[in-house]
Order: sequence, then C-alpha cells, then structure tokens
Amino acid sequence: MFNSIIPPGKTVGIVGGGQLGRMMAIAAREMGYYIAVLDPTEHSPCGQIADIEIIGQYDDLDSIKKLAAVSDVITYEFENISVEMVRWLQSNSYVPQGSHVLEITQNRKLEKSLITKLGLHVPPYQIVKAEDELRHAIHAIGYPCVVKTCMGGYDGKGQVVVKDDSDILSASKLLAHSECIVEKWMQLDKEISVIVQRNVNGDTTCFPVAENIHRHHILHQSIVPARIDDNQRDQALHCAKVIADGLELVGTLTVEMFITENQDIYMNELAPRPHNSGHFSIEACNLSQFQQHIRAICNWPLSEPVLLKPAVMVNLLGEHVEAAISKIECFGDIHLHLYGKKVAKEKRKMGHITVLADKIEDAVSKAESLAIWNRTEEYTT
Repeated sequence: MFNSIIPPGKTVGIVGGGQLGRMMAIAAREMGYYIAVLDPTEHSPCGQIADIEIIGQYDDLDSIKKLAAVSDVITYEFENISVEMVRWLQSNSYVPQGSHVLEITQNRKLEKSLITKLGLHVPPYQIVKAEDELRHAIHAIGYPCVVKTCMGGYDGKGQVVVKDDSDILSASKLLAHSECIVEKWMQLDKEISVIVQRNVNGDTTCFPVAENIHRHHILHQSIVPARIDDNQRDQALHCAKVIADGLELVGTLTVEMFITENQDIYMNELAPRPHNSGHFSIEACNLSQFQQHIRAICNWPLSEPVLLKPAVMVNLLGEHVEAAISKIECFGDIHLHLYGKKVAKEKRKMGHITVLADKIEDAVSKAESLAIWNRTEEYTT
C-alpha cells in the first residue's frame, strides 16, 4: 500500500454495479475521475454511467483481470464478493481497502469477536454448528432470540426470530448454509448507525449519527440528527472510530448499533462500504458519504462532515415508485433519487427521497404527509 494521492484523471474501478456503485461513480465523476465497473448485468445502475462496463461474475478471474487492467484504484460497493478475488486484486492492482476488512465483516462470528476484543458491547450470543448446539444455545440465551447465518444474509434474509420452541425447526434450516449465531433479542429504544471513513494516512471522520426505522427488516427511514442525547451521540461516534482504527480501515465502514430500553449502546453489525442510512448526506451535508469514500481510497485529505439541515431519508421500494412520482408537485424541499433499475419488484430498493426542513420534527411530518407508504405495514427492528 502506498500513501500518495491518486489524482483526478485516473480511473476508479468498482466491483458491483448497484445503486451504491452508481452513487460512488457520480461522486467520482464530479471529482474528475473516470469509472470502470464490473457487474454480471448489462446496463446496471452503475454501468449506465460508467466509461467502461465489464460484464462478468464477481468471482470470474478473466473479468477481474479486465477490471484490474483498466483501473488505477479499485473499490467495492457491497461485501458479498469473493475474498479470494480481492486478494488476487491486491497482488495485481491497487485495492486500498484490502481483503482483511471484507473477510471480517462477511462473517458475523469474526465480526462479533473483533468488536468484543476492542472492548465494545455486543448482545449476548453463541456460535453453533449443529442442531443440538442450536437448541442448547437457544435455551441458554432464552426467548426471544434471533438465529442468523454467520455468512451471507441482508435485509432480513438469513435470519429467523425464535419466540418459542415451535420456531426452532425453521431456525435449524439455516445451518445448511453455514454455522450460525444465536443472539439475544434486545428490547430496543432505537436503532442507530454511524458512517466512519478513514484514508490511507489514518485520518478519520464520521457523519452525523442516523436514527433508523425498519419495515420487514428493510430500512424504511433514516432520521438525522438521531433523536438521542449528547452522551449517546458522543459514545456512538467514539465506538465507530475505535472499530475503524481496530480494523485499520481504509474507505468506509458503517456501524449499526442498538440503543436498549435502558439506554445502553450495543454494536450490531458492520458494513465495509457506503450505506443506505447515509444517503441523507447527498443533500443534507457539506459533502456526501460517496465523495468522502472516493477521497479516502484516493488518499485525499478528508473533509469534516457538517450537517447543513435536518433530514429524513426514506427508501422507495418497488411498490412505492409510482406513488412517489405522482407526488412530484409536493417536492419543494424533497429530493428524489431513482437508481435506474429496469424492473420495479416488491421490496426491491428502487430509489429514495430526502426531506429537508429547519427542524427534524418538520422533516418527519413532511415525509409522512406524502402518504406514499402504507401506514399499516409492520415495523420491525
């Protein structure tokens, strides 16, 4: 790894052509970079605006070689990619994020172990490999609890909430995919997240703490600033920086946290990339999480993020898009982002809106007044 700046005019290679890659690419273009993207699907959201579009699987060595040949620096937009391929890229091109952070954050067992070693709190948990171990762990931790695969899973996939003995059979089926983690179900006051970014020189910054509300395990709203007290805010930012330093992070890390009914903070999960809960930064801050990510991997000085105005980011799923578009006449202080996905499927993230206001209560009220979302939908943590 070297510590020189990668200047504008060079090419940023992105593994993954989804919406995070698209927004990364938009930020990089504004900063003067060219874009190459690797994705299995032609005209992916990122591919639509890239200079070079490589169609291929993420674990296909020929495709990886093509990306390496045209890129001056390579990043990834999501973590479900082959660590082995990233190791190959490290040896044959420049990937400042490296494979270590990816390897840790792909595996909930390694992730929990690291966080604990750093002296931070996680919900009580046990790792299990077989059904008898699963039953023992569930009874030891108690009901309710949640069983998650150690590898894979996002937006509620790869996990089962166990409320009583009748749910154990469903949870045991997860063992066919990987060893699992059995984790105590926390009684929550709020879920929050912090996006922390660090460049090659070790300079570190955090975006304001976001308060997150989920529906069906998919992020529905991010409210910024989070409605927490100053001590909780300072603790959350401190924890994110401790983890970033512990990982020797380069790039972006999102730290998802729980605040319990007793107002204690526990670390939940890590994502080694820009995150859905940071989309507010595009309009609400002096720079976006995507621009800061490009700064970090290209070893520019990092700019201290400043919240210019309170904001609420709301995801648009497939079932919401038409309703959102029909409300454009109401979008005076509302910013619409659509990701260029061709097919609007139910529960598929198709875009988001960001609502700005002088007070956070007004932003929340304004978002709700659009009536795009079915208010009877179940909220989940």
